[in-house]
Amino acid sequence: MDGLQKALNFCIRHQTTLGYSTLSLLTAASEQIFSSEVFKCPCNSGNMVYGSVFLFVPAFILLLLGYMLDARTWRQLTGICSREKECNPSETCAHFCKVLVPLTARASVAPLAWIAVALLGASFYECAASGSSWIEHHLCKDNATDCQELSKITCEKGPKDRLRKSLQAQSQVLGWSLIAIIMTMALILKCVSRCSSLVSYPQLKLRKVYSEKEKEVFEIKVKEHATKLAERHTDCFFEATKPAPFPIPSEEEWRKISLLCTLDSPEVYYNMIRKDASRNEGESTECEE
Repeated sequence: MDGLQKALNFCIRHQTTLGYSTLSLLTAASEQIFSSEVFKCPCNSGNMVYGSVFLFVPAFILLLLGYMLDARTWRQLTGICSREKECNPSETCAHFCKVLVPLTARASVAPLAWIAVALLGASFYECAASGSSWIEHHLCKDNATDCQELSKITCEKGPKDRLRKSLQAQSQVLGWSLIAIIMTMALILKCVSRCSSLVSYPQLKLRKVYSEKEKEVFEIKVKEHATKLAERHTDCFFEATKPAPFPIPSEEEWRKISLLCTLDSPEVYYNMIRKDASRNEGESTECEE
């Protein structure tokens, strides 16, 4: 799970196809380990709860990790309670949706991969379904004799192999259906997003590369600035001197670059730092918060 968390953090930061593919493979490997080494179906009335927990709870945990490790989550939440209202409610709701939808899409990669792989493996579903009265009613309506004590189907071999294969087939059908739905929805959302874009594909590519480079440079500058500030204060303490003037951005300037800039303004800025730099040069334009 530690390796999976590191991969999740890497993918969220870089948002690359290779990163998401690696994350999906690690999720699949983790599911295989859980199903073969950790998962032990109790073969009693608790099958439904036990199987459902292994099927959905790890996915929910991965979803929470996806939100927690995405910097955009904290960029949006930090200071939101003390921030003055700058937009009307409709603008705030629209902006919230613009941020929440892609954020949720990125955070859902690992959870959906877990559920899909688990359904294809069939172990978790087979255990959960064998404890469901609804499944028992529909699976055993024509074979009441073979379905006695259906909850023990995962522990016993022999006459009940046919029922076990039926549950495995159901699980795999659900798994492939989930994968098909995910891919279809991803393609539709991607097409809608690109069709409604106000800029061209090369410009979107430029923005992506620029944003990655800006993050790298910003992290380097933050470390350098913090180091110089720490050295200044330490020197003042040990040398008993007054600190020399040191330029630090104001709270308002920090707040401005913390907003999320979109590409649907008349003059396009790739990030709020670029807009702030242009504003300092005398340029003035509106960029949606």
